[in-house]
Amino acid sequence: MEISVSHEQGRVPITVLHMKGDINRATADQVQAQARQAFEAGARSIVLDLSEVPYMSSAGIRVINDLFNLLRSDSSAEIDEAMRQGLRDGTYKSPHLKLLKPTRHVQEVLNMAGIDMFLEIHGNLKDAVASF
Repeated sequence: MEISVSHEQGRVPITVLHMKGDINRATADQVQAQARQAFEAGARSIVLDLSEVPYMSSAGIRVINDLFNLLRSDSSAEIDEAMRQGLRDGTYKSPHLKLLKPTRHVQEVLNMAGIDMFLEIHGNLKDAVASF
């Protein structure tokens, strides 16, 4: 697994994690450590570039879910309730985490896990940056 980090400036600063390789049990810790490092360095808006990830197992889903929760860790109870209501009625999308160009297989995994229900998936970086 290769992970590189870039930064974009939209309405807010955005950190992009570009991943190359499978996200599975053997590599999930590496992805999680890189995401946590970005968060600890101040990243609060993150794009996960999945364009070069040919395979993702349930370990990858856990990493995405953990990052989603980490990015909302500063949320107030009011925001948490609004998120829960939005998840129930299908209107919630994370304001802090977006996904970029998942491969066909990874898109299928995201759909089966329901990740696409609360994370925006973008086809290009420009649109992803503009969505924050």
